[in-house]
Amino acid sequence: MTDETEVPQDAAPASDPQRNVRWVTLVLLAAIVLLFLWYLAADRTTPYTASGRVQAFVIALAPDVSGYVSKVDVTQNQLVEAGQPLFELDRKRFEVAVKAAEADLELAGQSVGASTASVAGATAALVKAQAELDEARVQAERVYALEKKGIYSKAKGDEARTSVATAEAQVAKEEADLAREQEQLGAGGFENPEVKAALARLEDAQLDLARTSLSAPSRGHVANIEIDVGTYATAGQPLMTFISSEDVWIEAFFTENNLGNMKVGDKVELTFDAYPGQVFEGAVEILGVGVATDREDAVGSLAQADQSRAWLRDPQRFPVIIGPGETSYRASDFDRLRYNSQVDVIVYTGSNPLLNALGAFWIRLVAFSSYLY
Repeated sequence: MTDETEVPQDAAPASDPQRNVRWVTLVLLAAIVLLFLWYLAADRTTPYTASGRVQAFVIALAPDVSGYVSKVDVTQNQLVEAGQPLFELDRKRFEVAVKAAEADLELAGQSVGASTASVAGATAALVKAQAELDEARVQAERVYALEKKGIYSKAKGDEARTSVATAEAQVAKEEADLAREQEQLGAGGFENPEVKAALARLEDAQLDLARTSLSAPSRGHVANIEIDVGTYATAGQPLMTFISSEDVWIEAFFTENNLGNMKVGDKVELTFDAYPGQVFEGAVEILGVGVATDREDAVGSLAQADQSRAWLRDPQRFPVIIGPGETSYRASDFDRLRYNSQVDVIVYTGSNPLLNALGAFWIRLVAFSSYLY
């Protein structure tokens, strides 16, 4: 009797496979719930976006005067320093114009019985000094902006202020010299309409001559060069593109939900595809307050409602400007950064240790994944 009722020892319980499936299902559901809760919390506490871009000032360089190109000093995508010559127009026609204007001024002076040679020289010196002052002010404004962002030191800003002050002093000196020469010419001679008109033509001709050459406004790259020696350049027509490598910032687009707790000064970590495995620090500098849409309502027409039929509409994204933090992403240090390079950005809006740790782990995982593509 005992032999007939004995159960084989190697027979597994029928319920074991069902129990295993149930456990696996519960674990997966728990993981999904945890990930969902983490996503909800992190979306506002440690928002992340992969739609960041390296931005810079892009300038279309065009001459102020027309003429044939006589010299091109740069090549495609070349790195240039501030003030470095880029191209030059043929100067002969403009030099002739200056000589003609000087002769006209001399003739005008002879008609009133006065010598104008010294006035012409003083005028040329003043035009040159004024051009140098304008250039110094343009360069200084860029330095001031970078100094304010913390990219440049105060010493660099003081150097720019000194340069502007020196140029202003030179302009003041040349103005005084011109005034002295005009006084020696005599009030009657200088106030003569013919003399004044000739003097104005001379100043204009000297200014055109100074504009025959164009130099780099700051450190950066030149691209899209569309000229060569012999090309006829038209005033105001772009001949090449300049991309600044000093005025560089990060523009990242976040959804409206991401912006809920974000504020200026929040710590940021970012990684560039150009630097896989590396994480850099930054800070929120500007929060965007508006963004363009695909449609524009004409004046006098009625507003058009968005025709979205999806169950969940696409979230609107707004730009956030990221500035340098403790570890700056200065373009002068990162030669591999390019205009519109991709950037992954995560913002730490609070002091939650757990979410901040998970966010830091995530951005580093993204950084190392850049090795794969």
